[in-house]
Amino acid sequence: MLGLYDGDRLTDDWRLATERTRTGDELGVLLGGMLDLDAVEGICLSSTVPTLIREWERLAGRWAQAPILVVGPGVKTGIPIRYDDPREVGPDRIVNSVAAKERYGAPVIVVDFGTSTNFDVVSPAGEYVGVEPPSVIGKTTVGGLQSGVVYGFAGQVDGIVAAIRGELGVDAMVVATGGLAELVAAHSSTIALVDPHLTLDGLRLVWALNS
Repeated sequence: MLGLYDGDRLTDDWRLATERTRTGDELGVLLGGMLDLDAVEGICLSSTVPTLIREWERLAGRWAQAPILVVGPGVKTGIPIRYDDPREVGPDRIVNSVAAKERYGAPVIVVDFGTSTNFDVVSPAGEYVGVEPPSVIGKTTVGGLQSGVVYGFAGQVDGIVAAIRGELGVDAMVVATGGLAELVAAHSSTIALVDPHLTLDGLRLVWALNS
């Protein structure tokens, strides 16, 4: 997902397929057809693919001539990470939690329906405490979901949310994001709302904090 911000206002957004072999020059040509790269003042990137990070850095330097901030160790997020090894936490999970805390307060639970489903928790103290489900909930596409699977998927989400709330000792709000969020949220009793731009807003907040 790619978003274009003017200050704190999201002016446009796009969904792009992740291609690990895409070069910085290819990214430059692709993005140049969607937006004015000369007007870009900075880029904030969340990625777990080292080769892609290098190509985005090439794009920033050669095509946009703008600074780039890659979310990772050493980058200020404004949220304490209470995890055994913070380096194991994906940057997208951190920025989702940053945005959820800013938009909805703490405690809050984020359910991200991406390639896999992640549950991320911001405690009542405003700390990222991260939750890994005991098993993978699913790696699938909308086209592969049948009606019964959707209901079962939503039931699993509700069960895990109930367990998280029990561990926290508080009825934390649940926010969903990611490609399958709308589909599953319609059948979930615990998801309060769907925020499709949560990750983008988290990147904006992290960029602002480090500028």
